[in-house]
Amino acid sequence: MQDDEQRAFRPEPAAVAPQRRTADGLAFPAIGLGSLEARGSDGVAAVTSALGLGYRLLDTAFIYDNEGTVGRALRTAPVPRDDVVFSTKLPGRAHSADLALQYVEESLFRSGLDHLDLVLIHWPNPRIGLYTEAWRALVEARERGLTRMIGVSNFLPDHLDRLIDETGVAPAVNQIEVHPYFPQLDLQAENARRGILTEGWSPLGRGTDLLEHPVVRRIAEAHAVSPAQIVLAWSVTLGVIPLPRAADPSWQAENLDVFAIQLSEDEVAALSGLARPDGRVSGQDPRTHEEF
Repeated sequence: MQDDEQRAFRPEPAAVAPQRRTADGLAFPAIGLGSLEARGSDGVAAVTSALGLGYRLLDTAFIYDNEGTVGRALRTAPVPRDDVVFSTKLPGRAHSADLALQYVEESLFRSGLDHLDLVLIHWPNPRIGLYTEAWRALVEARERGLTRMIGVSNFLPDHLDRLIDETGVAPAVNQIEVHPYFPQLDLQAENARRGILTEGWSPLGRGTDLLEHPVVRRIAEAHAVSPAQIVLAWSVTLGVIPLPRAADPSWQAENLDVFAIQLSEDEVAALSGLARPDGRVSGQDPRTHEEF
């Protein structure tokens, strides 16, 4: 897409998403845009739309092969660069000190940005057992100014404790799967106990019937909002930072418009009560799943 075409793609503005604070006191948006399938000019248009609507957290990853798409949208969108958190993830193939730093630099080159805002270790890959080495490299990347914040994704309490015990540095964020079919309330609490913010991937239960569930639909009807809005409101009520994916501007706006929804304790409990033993959307258990 040419620059003049991109500038012409301006959805109606909405209120900027509210913010949370990391343990270090840094501002962090309370909702973000998942970008797993955003690529090419269509992807640039989708991310530009989200920024225009008020999203200030963009979630990508090295293995998504779209850091360039998301970076281009951020570089050319009419929003202040410093207001946006550009977040990416380190792949398992880079779990060594030298490789981790090279991959962080490569993410910078791909995105075209002068700095990253958040870099996460994508998966702990515990069988390989090098995630603490990768973490030390991210600490160095932060010290060198390559990124403002560092965190992890799909880490369990024992993984977190090993990082903290061996380096003295706690992640700012732990991004985990969170939705009513798999709420991970205990892990959310463990994150909070360590001063770590919880981000939620697949917050709408991608590929499941969650949005058709009678409990979700009943609560949505009671609040005169969509099932997706109710599920996202449940996330933010719990203190989770959801990362819904949406390319259509109307869906993006709907997903962003959830902070005025006031759920009762009973409604939150009813949604959390939808948890299933097999609630993961794709069966990816951090104790065994490996991704390179």
